[in-house]
Amino acid sequence: MTESRRLSPGDRAPEFTLPDADGHPVSLSALRGQPVVVYFYPRAETPGCTTQACDFRDSLAALGAAGYRVAGISPDSPAKLRSFAEHHDLGFTLLSDADHAVAEAYGAWGEKTNYGRTSVGLIRSTVVVDAEGAVRLAQYNVRAKGHVARLRRELGLSD
Repeated sequence: MTESRRLSPGDRAPEFTLPDADGHPVSLSALRGQPVVVYFYPRAETPGCTTQACDFRDSLAALGAAGYRVAGISPDSPAKLRSFAEHHDLGFTLLSDADHAVAEAYGAWGEKTNYGRTSVGLIRSTVVVDAEGAVRLAQYNVRAKGHVARLRRELGLSD
């Protein structure tokens, strides 16, 4: 299997509608009007995904002050997302992409190597979508630890 096409700055962000942690549909267009950090993570309650989610939680005030919203997307069920959000007091939108169609559209699904093993799955990625729906920044194969701090620096936000 080949990797999905990766997005680049200036590309139109693919539209989506996915269920949130309560099962309610959320679309990218409903989030439009302010920039959105859309990040893809493999699975709730795993060490790397928890680190990354908690880093976003801890950066919500700075991101929000700069006008950014945050939406995390994984193949997890809405019930698993709700439990994850409650357990870590995340305070931002988590969306369920069970069939990974949105991850594929964003280039966040494909072949990856982890600990020397090659598999097909979700590639930890972050796409920043501007208020008009264009990609401002796209990062793929990011490391969970330290990613949010690096993203904030690239967006010109203080630590």
